[in-house]
Amino acid sequence: MSRLRRLLLSGRYFFVTCNLLRTRAMLNEDDFEILARVMQARREEHGFPPTAWVFLPDHWHAICAPQYPLTISEVVKSIKNSSTTLINRGGAASGELWQGRFFDRTLRTVKEYNEKVEYVHLDPVKAGLVVRAQDWRWSSVNEYSGVSATQQMRRCELTIDRVTLPLNSQARI
Repeated sequence: MSRLRRLLLSGRYFFVTCNLLRTRAMLNEDDFEILARVMQARREEHGFPPTAWVFLPDHWHAICAPQYPLTISEVVKSIKNSSTTLINRGGAASGELWQGRFFDRTLRTVKEYNEKVEYVHLDPVKAGLVVRAQDWRWSSVNEYSGVSATQQMRRCELTIDRVTLPLNSQARI
């Protein structure tokens, strides 16, 4: 397997995917709660703004913009390490939880950003978990649909950072 070099960029929006190891049991509601608390804690600790996210039984997606000197690799490593420890402890399991590598893509335009937000929010529907994206608790879709950050925090303990992007879909971000 090739080992692609990851650019050490900060201050850009990244679309991230982390996959569960195939040998591990699918994530459940308790695991999602832990993952939400971990992501919120890492966000507060490191100051990276998640702007969209979703947790599914076998993977999670997020869009975030770590600020220098923090890199996307450090953000994901921190989330993966903390969530592995806590999920293993909660389920009386041990060993790795996430695949060693993760997928990330730097988002370059407003159009690309919006397409990834839509992809993130529709993933539970595509996976057959719900009929409407708003019915999936473990997603930022409801904040995009008008639910307040306070309501979202009560709902799942993880909120987004709202961003204002240029109106021109071809504008670079």
